[in-house]
Amino acid sequence: MKKVVTFGEIMLRLSTERHLRFSQANSFLATYGGSEFNVAVSLSNFDISTEFITSIPDSELGIRALEEIRKKNVGANFIQKKGNRLGVYYLETGASSRASNVLYDREASSFTSLTTGEIDWNSIFKNADWFHWSGISPGVSSEVSALCLEAIKVAKSLGISVSCDLNYRSKLWKYGKKPSEIMPELLKHCDLILGDLDTACLMTGLEKINPDYSQANILSEAYDSFLQHFPNIKVMATTLRYSLNASHQKIGGVLYDKNKVYVASLREVVPVVDRVGSGDAFMGGLIYGLIKQPDNLQYVIDFAAATCCLKHSIPGDYNLVSVSEVEKLISGNEAALVAR
Repeated sequence: MKKVVTFGEIMLRLSTERHLRFSQANSFLATYGGSEFNVAVSLSNFDISTEFITSIPDSELGIRALEEIRKKNVGANFIQKKGNRLGVYYLETGASSRASNVLYDREASSFTSLTTGEIDWNSIFKNADWFHWSGISPGVSSEVSALCLEAIKVAKSLGISVSCDLNYRSKLWKYGKKPSEIMPELLKHCDLILGDLDTACLMTGLEKINPDYSQANILSEAYDSFLQHFPNIKVMATTLRYSLNASHQKIGGVLYDKNKVYVASLREVVPVVDRVGSGDAFMGGLIYGLIKQPDNLQYVIDFAAATCCLKHSIPGDYNLVSVSEVEKLISGNEAALVAR
């Protein structure tokens, strides 16, 4: 069985209920989430072995987070226990013309206290096939950024595939470094990245590219102009998202392997139950597809986009659908009839 290792922060998610604004809320729904953990949960649902690397406080909240990781059948064998608090994020879920809003409270969290040299990556990567990280982790602190690079270099030395979801978060990167000072060195070791070209250029300090994603026949030139700076990247994918409003999305995807552009057609997603984690679902779908059918890239992008679409119907951070449900959507069964 293939094994995927992911590295990132698990956080307590506190959401307003019934689309209330923060100013209206008298209570919050408590769940858990975090980009890299969400990817691991997706893959676990797809029967891929996973191991999640993070740090949690040795407290009741930390214990509860650890229970959540194990409950989702994600490996927790190497999780560090240090620091004093679990990171928190608050979510005000939008509707119709009002967008959602996220507030972070993760300063001095257990995860941000991690430093290089204290994690045994060689043991973690034993029998692993894939390592996944995202642009969120190097955005939280210089120490975690260095640790991320440490992990990537060990993974590559062992012949393990490395993927990154760019995941630019403007509310992070507050420790004195810009993404363009950090991300290029991290990305040059990657095999697969997920992100749109504008974000990729922003995070790497390159001149902005504004391609027309509807023109597949000329997209390869736009991707090539970025990928020439990162020759080790074999595949780049982009989620196509067109927001009519917070409750109505159109979702598709593009994948480029330096040879051909593969496109997943747009699907209507309405109503949106929960958009958070949908990009992580897309990432999980990409990794699953490349593990299971690496020579069928049309299947890979179709699977990723369909997984992303389905996540919009599920409350919380995690994508909780099966491979058969994703493939049913790919095959054209979108009626959502009751399975009897």
